[in-house]
Amino acid sequence: MSDQAHQTAPSIPTHTLNDGTTLPGIGFGTLVRGDNKSERGIMVRSLRSAISRGYRLLDTALSYGNEAEVGQAVRASEVDREDLLITTKVPGRFHGYRGAKESLRVSLESLGFDYVDLALIHWPLPRLDLYVDTWRALIEMREEGLIRSIGVSNFTAEHLRRLHEETGVMPAVNQIEMHPYFPQAQLRAVHDQLGIVTQAWSPLGRASTLREESVLTEIADAHGVTPGQVVLRWHLQHGVIPLPASSNPQRQHDNLSLDFDLTGDDMLRIDALEQGRIWGQDPDVHEEY
Repeated sequence: MSDQAHQTAPSIPTHTLNDGTTLPGIGFGTLVRGDNKSERGIMVRSLRSAISRGYRLLDTALSYGNEAEVGQAVRASEVDREDLLITTKVPGRFHGYRGAKESLRVSLESLGFDYVDLALIHWPLPRLDLYVDTWRALIEMREEGLIRSIGVSNFTAEHLRRLHEETGVMPAVNQIEMHPYFPQAQLRAVHDQLGIVTQAWSPLGRASTLREESVLTEIADAHGVTPGQVVLRWHLQHGVIPLPASSNPQRQHDNLSLDFDLTGDDMLRIDALEQGRIWGQDPDVHEEY
């Protein structure tokens, strides 16, 4: 692996998964693609910009409709493919053993890659009760070399334990909604117990007034940073991998510039902002296909 793989800010930790794979402590959440050519072009430029600024973990999903753009941006970048870690996700419409294998085939074809570094089940969809069969397919595809690491997204403690009980394989990652309004302390404690790394989608609480909270602006002023940087640093100090998304080059840079430490009091004040889920997507009932 070349030195390019390690171009991250000194304050950004790394995480070793339960399968021995190492992930950077912050990733780049790709934006959902629009339907027109202009929006697709913006997507590619945004990704190339993020890679050039040091992001090495790129998070996409079949349901985002942008895997072709992700692949295009990676091939157009100056960073070797093997120095980037690409995540994709199996959507609800592909749940089940055969469906999951087809989902990954479609993703690999769209991306233009021979493998992905991390594949997740996007939602558990317990009403369908197919997530264990989907998981078995991911295990097999990992053994075949099509996936380097496997995990899940939006799974509860009950879902996680069931996967392990029925297959003997614990997810390496659980990507969940997490931000100061929804710190997920209980589920993070379960992850720590089970050896699962936590990733945070929407870490900055998109479509909310999170960054306008006076607690965050006061802490940001004290450290000479932005409220967004405070929130991302809060994630890092909780041992979580945040996945911020931005098409703005300066904000992409700022989101990696986290070389400061929050105090214990800072952390407690941010934790106290807890209100609950922003979008009400309870994994026990939420369905997304």
